[in-house]
Amino acid sequence: MIKATYQQYFLNFKQASGTSRGILRTKETWFLILEREGKYGYGECGLFRGLSADDCSNYEEKLQWVCKNINLGLEKLLIELIEYPSIQFGLEQAFLSLGSKNPFELFPSGFTKGIQQIPINGLIWMGDKAFMQQQIKDKLQQGFTTIKMKIGAIDFDTEIELLQSIRKEFSAKEIELRVDANGAFSPDNALDKLKRLSELDLHSIEQPIKQGKWQEMAKLCENTPLPIALDEELIGVFSSEEKEKCIDTIKPQYIILKPSLVGGFKGSNEWIQIASNHKAGNWITSALESNIGLSAIAQWTFTLNNPLPQGLGTGSLFTNNFESPLEVTNGSLAYNSSKNWHFNI
Repeated sequence: MIKATYQQYFLNFKQASGTSRGILRTKETWFLILEREGKYGYGECGLFRGLSADDCSNYEEKLQWVCKNINLGLEKLLIELIEYPSIQFGLEQAFLSLGSKNPFELFPSGFTKGIQQIPINGLIWMGDKAFMQQQIKDKLQQGFTTIKMKIGAIDFDTEIELLQSIRKEFSAKEIELRVDANGAFSPDNALDKLKRLSELDLHSIEQPIKQGKWQEMAKLCENTPLPIALDEELIGVFSSEEKEKCIDTIKPQYIILKPSLVGGFKGSNEWIQIASNHKAGNWITSALESNIGLSAIAQWTFTLNNPLPQGLGTGSLFTNNFESPLEVTNGSLAYNSSKNWHFNI
């Protein structure tokens, strides 16, 4: 018999971080802890207030239900929790953790042995021009060759200037640039903005217009001079039929998968398969999880053998994250197997 408990935890940002959903100072998350015959398993339910499909008033009640019904087994629980993707993901991690030799090593590989690394993009947070310029400089000094800049918060011309300043120094072969609009453009002006951005040899743009406008997004993807990646568009699309309809209607160039927001490994794998059938590429992104969730995502991501730089956070944004073997070296995420985990809540 498995015993299950849960614990809420608030991660504190080192400095307030600007997103299209406002300024973030803390990030709420929840941990599932499983215990069987003295052995423990841990999983993070990375709820993202204001973004997750399961951001609802009865979230904690659902976690209580999960703990009472944990012995239904993973498969039955995942079906029951179809509209709670972050809890699905926490459960997948916790069951894998419980069944592993090391509760923090869910997918043993060259990555967890410290032999291989995962190339990632350096993320530039929204802010004023000086703040964004400093971040760009820092990321380049840290050896990142792929930079992702969040746009849509300040004047578009200023954002173009920032991107131009990188392009004046580095060609597309030297530095890959991605932008994330988080739905900031209107359907009326999006194509014009994409044309201006495409002159800067960008790799792609994430979610140029708000999610849910499938016909407008389909038209953009058909006419865009710049590859479009769906991100928020995938949130809240639960059934296989709806996922198929989404990709078939919009026909994006890429999809971006945040396991905490799209139903964990199982939900992400389903999206990857459907997108692949429609010749759309993908990459994986974390969603401000602690190092517990981030490590699980990174370990799984490594098994996909996707050569594109991934959108995995670095765990360094928070003052009270858990010590872990995760490190960033020269624009890649590494797992330093000589370092220990310190998970205490």
